[in-house]
Amino acid sequence: MALNLLSASVVLGGAVLIGSAALRFEPVQPELFAAGGAFANAWADYDNDGDLDLFVGFGGTPANRLYRNDDGVFSDVAAAAGVADARATRAAAWGDFDRDGDPDLLVGFTPGGGSVLRLYRNEGARFIEITAAAGLSTDTGAVRQPSWIDLDGDGDLDLFVGFRDRANMFFRNTGGKFADVAPALGLDDTRRTVGAVWFDVDDDGDLDAYVGNMDGDANGLFRNDGDKFVDVAEATGVAWGGRTPKDGANGTVRPCAADFDNDGRLDLFMANYGKVGLFLNRGGGKPGGVQGTPAIVFEDVSASWGAAIDGRYDTCITGDIDNDGRLDVYVNGTVTGGISYRDYLLRSAGAKLEDATPENILAIQASHGAQWADFDRDGDLDLAIGGSRPDATHSIFRNLLPTAEAQRSLAVRVVDGTGRATRPGAMVRLFATGTRRVLASRLVDTGSGYSSQNDMPVHIGLATMGAVDVEATWPAGGKTLTAVAKNVSPRDYMRKALTVTVK
Repeated sequence: MALNLLSASVVLGGAVLIGSAALRFEPVQPELFAAGGAFANAWADYDNDGDLDLFVGFGGTPANRLYRNDDGVFSDVAAAAGVADARATRAAAWGDFDRDGDPDLLVGFTPGGGSVLRLYRNEGARFIEITAAAGLSTDTGAVRQPSWIDLDGDGDLDLFVGFRDRANMFFRNTGGKFADVAPALGLDDTRRTVGAVWFDVDDDGDLDAYVGNMDGDANGLFRNDGDKFVDVAEATGVAWGGRTPKDGANGTVRPCAADFDNDGRLDLFMANYGKVGLFLNRGGGKPGGVQGTPAIVFEDVSASWGAAIDGRYDTCITGDIDNDGRLDVYVNGTVTGGISYRDYLLRSAGAKLEDATPENILAIQASHGAQWADFDRDGDLDLAIGGSRPDATHSIFRNLLPTAEAQRSLAVRVVDGTGRATRPGAMVRLFATGTRRVLASRLVDTGSGYSSQNDMPVHIGLATMGAVDVEATWPAGGKTLTAVAKNVSPRDYMRKALTVTVK
């Protein structure tokens, strides 16, 4: 069973007190979200009405669901929208692959019944299945992590897909037609991949990938060297992600890239079978050293930060749940071997993560998909969980921060020169106005929760409501593009996102 973290928090009913602040979450429309058997969940504003909608992929029963959000009230429109597949689903990713201004949907299934990938083009009220026409038909494979990213900086989204039982694939997008170029790039890794996250680890203007592998396989940190990727995980110290090396019972299910210490660099958090890992990025920048050994250094702080809980975990999701300017993390326990491993809401207390999991969340049967999203646009992050057991639920919990604390945040949407969301992998940094003092850093989603990718603004909690400078950088196939919005008042962006155009 999972080990309990020592914590200074005090549990009172459905809330957790830390100091004088209470963390409280209430279930939303529990009768609508009562079904078990959920795996993947992913958020996007598919109908462009200003609030986030939720796709949930199930294990075949019930059929997949698309919950349209109408000002905080959800209804299932999957059948009318054409995405109610009654087939065991393991992955979902939102991305505007055709650059028409609305997010399209990729769904990953278990083998049997046609292609294990299915691409739905968003036509407004309805989705049209175009998998074969787009060149994405794939007959076999245990699909896990799909990620929409513009790897070559040509303005459209390419697609990475991690598989647990075959070589990973990378589909280059050329005018809406896809071709697998993973072998040529060195991304056709045959280790048992479950999770992946894309970001510019060495600050050289292109996207790199950290890939989490299962069943005793080492993880990969694939550095992008232009025409080829090179695995530098061992050299940078993140090959095992805090778990026991070469142990067939251990593996990394979900890696998260997030700035836990607010130094402007992305650290790595790993939800593992085995001990959870947290590795702080100590910098280094562009590749160098003997025979191309990268100067990047990651430090394992799992134990000192209180993250090294030991059990079986499927998901990590990061977010500032109390809007104090520090990143917290939710770790989702899985169901395996007849054991349901408990979930953890780990709240940052500076250089320490403390167990702050409310009792009503501990009471549910949860595993696999989990996501943070401000679905009601009140400024704080709410929680969506997918439970795979038949007696579980796929729940949404509203964050009940007091209004003044909930509003102490800023949402930032990063778009290209045409206003399209083709910038996954971009970094958003907040600075104290007129300085280079980092207040917070966030990554535009490249695959979060369990085998999912969202299309939504990044959320940044704030210690104060003072003005900030916002900088967005995007690695554009070998060069870094930057856009800056200065002297931004968070009060001007309540219930809406600041849009930053990187071109």
